[in-house]
Amino acid sequence: MDTMIIGIAGGTGSGKTTLTRRLQEEFGDHVSVLFHDNYYRSHSDMSYEERAALNYDHPDAFETDRMIRDIQALRRGETVCCPVYDYTVHDRSSETIEVKPTKVIIVEGILIFENKALRDLMDIKIFVDTDADVRILRRIMRDVKKRGRSLDSVVEQYLTTVKPMHEQFVEPSKRFADIVVLEGGRNLVALDMIIQRIRSHVEGAEGDEG
Repeated sequence: MDTMIIGIAGGTGSGKTTLTRRLQEEFGDHVSVLFHDNYYRSHSDMSYEERAALNYDHPDAFETDRMIRDIQALRRGETVCCPVYDYTVHDRSSETIEVKPTKVIIVEGILIFENKALRDLMDIKIFVDTDADVRILRRIMRDVKKRGRSLDSVVEQYLTTVKPMHEQFVEPSKRFADIVVLEGGRNLVALDMIIQRIRSHVEGAEGDEG
């Protein structure tokens, strides 16, 4: 199978997931998604308080080598079992998600362009760029409503790790992007261009199989 690997990076709350969801809706079974967040390292040996205090925005927080192996396996046409991360307890779940090889694989995460071995697997690298004040407001809304966090804990985490790690690792990785998209899935012009590029690949792959 001729597989296209698309990386979608950007800061927290930038609109990466909105863009990813739009592409999933457009191409359905032709697309599989791997979220870098699901590859957060397991810390089941720690207490909840200890896990809550960890820096989740540093490259070392992720088991990126496992993600690289999974992408390579998908490209070979193999099905993989992706780990699942539970944000409410700051730890990896006992569950896994079965991800099947498809014509297009989307890799999404804040730090996926920071790792050279990972980004070298990607055919298209998209960086979603959104103003910092918009991103922090989105993060507050998401973490309080969907992840059961307190407002104080979200703000504290943002100031102590999210913001400095964004400036140290995420923002500099933008230079590796092939495309910089303002406002993610809400940027309909950029979305249409990306959809056309993927459609060309999907239809070309179908023609090859025929």
